[in-house]
Amino acid sequence: MGWQLATVGLALLLVAAISRQLSATPVTPPMVMVAIGVLAGPLVLDDITVGPTSGTVRTLAEATLAVVLFSDSSRIDLRALRREISMPVRLLGVGLPLTIAAGTLVAAALFGSFSLSEALILSVILAPTDAGLGATVVTDARLPQRVRQSLNVESGLNDGICVPILLIVLATASGGGVAPHPQEVLAEEIGYGLLGGAAAGLLAGWVVILAGARQLIDDVWRPIIPVAAAVLAFGSAEGLGGSGFIAAFVAGITYGLLARREAAGTMGFIEDAGALLGGVTFLVFGAVLLGPTLEHVSWQVVLYALLSLTVVRMLPVAISLWGSHARAPTVLFMGWFGPRGLASIVFAVVVEDTHQAHSSTILTATYLTVGLSVLLHGLSASPLVSRYAAWYAASATKRRPTMESEPAHQHRTRRLAAVPEALFTAR
Repeated sequence: MGWQLATVGLALLLVAAISRQLSATPVTPPMVMVAIGVLAGPLVLDDITVGPTSGTVRTLAEATLAVVLFSDSSRIDLRALRREISMPVRLLGVGLPLTIAAGTLVAAALFGSFSLSEALILSVILAPTDAGLGATVVTDARLPQRVRQSLNVESGLNDGICVPILLIVLATASGGGVAPHPQEVLAEEIGYGLLGGAAAGLLAGWVVILAGARQLIDDVWRPIIPVAAAVLAFGSAEGLGGSGFIAAFVAGITYGLLARREAAGTMGFIEDAGALLGGVTFLVFGAVLLGPTLEHVSWQVVLYALLSLTVVRMLPVAISLWGSHARAPTVLFMGWFGPRGLASIVFAVVVEDTHQAHSSTILTATYLTVGLSVLLHGLSASPLVSRYAAWYAASATKRRPTMESEPAHQHRTRRLAAVPEALFTAR
């Protein structure tokens, strides 16, 4: 374990040392962390030998997703979102279900031995997007504000939406090992998740508002409140038999809604923690999950991964944008930038413990898709942003595109996955 921890520490230091330079290149921190992981894993150097079914991997994955879910949901301004709801509703209410349906059909066609539930499981695992893998897409001010914020909100909410869907699918799958009847998932996993999350979010919000108003909170402890709320939500829901992921997501929404002004100033530490855990997760992903997977890839898995990143994502997005007056470059841009990242990794680790009949194929397809997404979306982010920004600027001299020109409220963006420069520079 000692040398494995040393490898993690060395990888983080290497990324920190070149983080500012990486921001000016097509190479992203997640790409570097995954590459180091593959090199350090059993495929090459064999320095990291933790098994994919190890409790360490699952604990890391669960902690990462719980923190990210809380952070993502808390940064969405629900009051402002009500005023600009149409685009997120299109992407989440139309695009997301169509993406899941398309992914299921493609999986059933390519993997003939899959049951319908297994095809659906794979599709749901790969449905959430991770804006952190192409962060310039949601942060570059040259891009239309509505496009940036729509992709930002979509990424912040779709992983939380997919959690109960995945739980229900696992419960109905033969051998899923979650619950014998879907009703139990609805009553326990989702119900207790909602209860634990709402209670933790309310308590944390009241602490910030009431104790903060009385000057009872030391500045050193203020940033710890969101982390404590995420831990409380996850732990209480799990203790009751519910979903800790749903609880963390609901707690973040509740906390952000109740203590909007006060909450914004407390989120720095949990966002840094999420970035750090994300970096370590990508390293472990490369070493323990992706590296060994590369030895068992079939042409069906490669084709599914490519289709998942293109047609399965882009066609539903195009359909969801029908009637929005979005121009073709916008439709293509928003369709392409749906990276798969942390949520898919964590969902796959959870599914691995349920022992599906074809879990090895499900996991192989998931890990290859995420690996390709880290590479392709990372490399394409900067050049495609520049090209799209140039088109948008040129359109201003002609007829300003209707959808693209509408303003949007600025929602806080997730800190980049795999700890970029913000984590290593003084505030």
